[in-house]
Amino acid sequence: ALASEPADTDEFLVSDAGTLKRIDYSLIKGGGITNAQQWRISASQTSMDNGDHITNNWEQADTYGYGGIGTAMSQSSGIFTFPTTGIWLITHNVTFNDATEQNHMACIITATTDNSSYNSISISKTSLKLINSSNTNAAASAQTIFDVTSTSTHKIRFAVGCQNNGIEVVGSTNANYTSATFIRLGDT
Repeated sequence: ALASEPADTDEFLVSDAGTLKRIDYSLIKGGGITNAQQWRISASQTSMDNGDHITNNWEQADTYGYGGIGTAMSQSSGIFTFPTTGIWLITHNVTFNDATEQNHMACIITATTDNSSYNSISISKTSLKLINSSNTNAAASAQTIFDVTSTSTHKIRFAVGCQNNGIEVVGSTNANYTSATFIRLGDT
């Protein structure tokens, strides 16, 4: 039994139609998650209107035992660029705070495959009924699987929807109130 992982140049025997052949471990190892990160907004954003993208205060999670895997996503003004091609699972969570009742509040993942036109690819809605006639929280979560065939053209942004404009999207530098998770599932 092996006591540790083999070196990349260690060889294994495989049967190729009955003929034994040697193959380097580097060619057969792998599997599992190779890239995963979480991002969040570090401060609340107020006065957001229906269809606004969350563009400010994004940071990679970094507190209380956070552990990402692989090369991090990059982002500029809320546009997220993937570090590598592949099939990616993306989850977006939004915590809303408002003093106006809302028939709908939406968490929206938008994507481009041409580095220009963004379309909504996943939407989750909630509603908000005021409690004690004061600011009340609500939350929604959307998820999608996105095939990134080019890191220069395939990008993600996150938006909100609401019945009545001027909502607050809750953020914190210590916890994921409004956040995004990116997990590379495998090759494209």
